[in-house]
Amino acid sequence: MEFRTNLGENIFKQKYASNPYETWNDRAHTVVNYVCGDMDGEKNNLMAKSDRDQLAQFISEFKFMPGGRYLWYAGRDARFFNNCYLLKLEEDTREEWAGLTRRAMSCLMTGGGIGVDVSVCRPSGRQLRSTGGVASGPIPLLYTLNEVGRNVMQGGSRRSALYGSLNWQHEDARNFLHIKNWHDMYLGTQKEYTVADMKKMDFNYAAPLDMMNISLNYDDTWLNGGDNGVFTENCRQALMTGEPGFSFNFGEKGGETLRNACCEVVSFDDSDSCNLGSVNLARIESIEEMKDVVNLASKFLVCGLIRAHLPYKKVEKVRQQNSRIGLGLMGLHEWLLKRDYRYEINDELKKWLSVYEKESERSANEHCDRLFLNRPRGYRAVAPTGTISILAGTTSGVEPVHSVAYRRRYLTDGTRWKHQFVVDGTAEQLIAEGVKPDSIESAVDLAADPERRIKFQYDLQKHVDQAISSTLNLPSWEGGVSEDRVADFAKIVRKYASGLRGLTCYPDGARGGQPITPVPY
Repeated sequence: MEFRTNLGENIFKQKYASNPYETWNDRAHTVVNYVCGDMDGEKNNLMAKSDRDQLAQFISEFKFMPGGRYLWYAGRDARFFNNCYLLKLEEDTREEWAGLTRRAMSCLMTGGGIGVDVSVCRPSGRQLRSTGGVASGPIPLLYTLNEVGRNVMQGGSRRSALYGSLNWQHEDARNFLHIKNWHDMYLGTQKEYTVADMKKMDFNYAAPLDMMNISLNYDDTWLNGGDNGVFTENCRQALMTGEPGFSFNFGEKGGETLRNACCEVVSFDDSDSCNLGSVNLARIESIEEMKDVVNLASKFLVCGLIRAHLPYKKVEKVRQQNSRIGLGLMGLHEWLLKRDYRYEINDELKKWLSVYEKESERSANEHCDRLFLNRPRGYRAVAPTGTISILAGTTSGVEPVHSVAYRRRYLTDGTRWKHQFVVDGTAEQLIAEGVKPDSIESAVDLAADPERRIKFQYDLQKHVDQAISSTLNLPSWEGGVSEDRVADFAKIVRKYASGLRGLTCYPDGARGGQPITPVPY
């Protein structure tokens, strides 16, 4: 199967191909055989040959895309197939601070990102009975983990990905809200520059928590009307800098505050892990084929529960207990565009999503039973699919086309940044078929209508048992954010929060070195 775009082909050759002669079809078969087949002479196939052949065909045709860690590690001695790990500080002791730092470093060194909930930390300034000193609070711990991420190249191949969260009622929440306000952090005796200025000039300039996305965790107390002013300030920050984001955990899911780095996988248990792959709606021809793809994709991820290496023993224990998988979606906006639909959940899409929901659970349970594994505590999680959606030449995750044309920033050799002007692959195909560029709805266009984007995520969440990684693009905050705008945004978020698991915002230009910048077509 040929790549849809030159960019997709280039990324495959530069990042995932094991040698200059390997084709995408070769890689598809390697991945399937390595995860589901007979390894190292063992008579231990985890999936029937006919199913393996069909699954390899689905991958070759870009109908199912395993997570990037599967594509990278298949065929290597190490098999760190998990994209991320979910961690939490379990008690506020020096031993646990050291233990969490060790766990984080171990996970990052395998190529996986990390997410950390530090809500159990005592507030800063509290007296320590054992030593007579005072507690530093959760923020210095996050700073420590951020620097671990800065100095560990994930798996020796990519920049570290981190996420940190704190409960909204924590006494340090107000300080947490502003720890990434780089535009207020001045440098030099004459205050010539801010940290934000330095970041724009040099993306690698070290800034507070620059390796880490952060969110506040909101619980039933907040949902039932509690507010101490933190939520309103959180909304103001979302409109200005995009951070912190919002993590929602209500009712029976109230304890699931742990997230991976991109926030689509949720858990209550420290040392849980991601196990990701995505169904590409844009390449699937019928709802019957959708059922077949979801069936084999779910079984593939179950096989990954057995075959993946893990960074330390506790992850093995939690994986055995939870059997967590995360089958996601990609190409959803292309699917809508091909059918001349707006960016919204319509009746036809609901039928496809129903198949995704029911078949993922049925087939995963069936395969777990066959392999004597616990049934999964999570089945579906929608990842952002940045790189693998470029490989497949389609829209990423459930996002709309970001912009018809853009400038893309990317890292080469782990150290050098390059820029490339790109016409979005999906948009390019549609334009070639006669669609006018101005008629393609994009995330940049929808930035002026945040409620539509939030409602889309709210409606989709009904079919996803874990979470959805989706970034709400917003207009630039330059010129200030009015109180009316903050109030309106807060009202919209409260309206839909009960049906969301999280919300991530990005005002245009809020961070220096953003990877994609819209340009005129």
